[in-house]
Amino acid sequence: MAVMINNHNYARKNHSGLQDAFVIYEMIVEGGITRLMAIYKDKETDRIGSVRSSRHNFLDYASEYDAIYVHFGWSNLAKKDISSFGINNINGLYDNKGFWRDKSLKVPIEHTAFTNIERIIEVAKEKEYSLTTEKKIPLHYQVYPISLEKKEDAIKADKIVLRYSNYMTTSYTYDAENKVYKRYANDVEHVDAITKEQYQFKNIIVMKVKNYSVDSYERQNLDTVGTGEGYYITNGYARKIKWTKESRTGDTIYTYETGEEVLLNDGNTFIQVQPISEKTIIEGVSSDS
Repeated sequence: MAVMINNHNYARKNHSGLQDAFVIYEMIVEGGITRLMAIYKDKETDRIGSVRSSRHNFLDYASEYDAIYVHFGWSNLAKKDISSFGINNINGLYDNKGFWRDKSLKVPIEHTAFTNIERIIEVAKEKEYSLTTEKKIPLHYQVYPISLEKKEDAIKADKIVLRYSNYMTTSYTYDAENKVYKRYANDVEHVDAITKEQYQFKNIIVMKVKNYSVDSYERQNLDTVGTGEGYYITNGYARKIKWTKESRTGDTIYTYETGEEVLLNDGNTFIQVQPISEKTIIEGVSSDS
């Protein structure tokens, strides 16, 4: 299940259930803001959100997991692509049973929609969506611990700063004791509203992509098809990688500059789809591309 998560400043303090996602994507949408897509499997998370509307490029990655796509509204491009790609989706505009509004939050109404796994499954069954898939996920995990430290191209990665726009910068600091990366949004700890714990991730993948406006609202299109550069980051070190995607519904393939496949450490993963024009800083090492 791939759930669209509102990442507006008003909404972020009420984020719930993201730690249960095994993969999360962050991408720029419009006005400099970003949106998240959290992907769940084998969990019973009882509060996820807040949920926001679909943007078309997220479908490029939801399809890689054959996921049921959960959103509250859509852009015109997203509406068109959901239909043309044949994506099983649950939309809060029509599937009221799948969501609720938390009216106790002191934020505008558009930032108050939440869902949970039980409701998603209930609506999916009513729509006769399959709850299983034969498709393998595009990320390849390794049973044994992966250390990048001894690789010739390894970069020490105790802090990562990923600028998306004047409005949004995502960053991480490495917790060497627990071997995870703790997440920040605009230099503030990114904390779950229910557990009060800071979100943390085992793996970070940075993908650099070109983006540009497609309408008067400055909604963005991202060049997700083709090839590009990025980084794989885990256990305190980073290596440069290359990503390749042959079609919008095809899987993204991650390789090192040597051509070797990128294998991930067991644990949750955050995929940062970052504008190619913005800086990536890894412990003081910066790159514009």
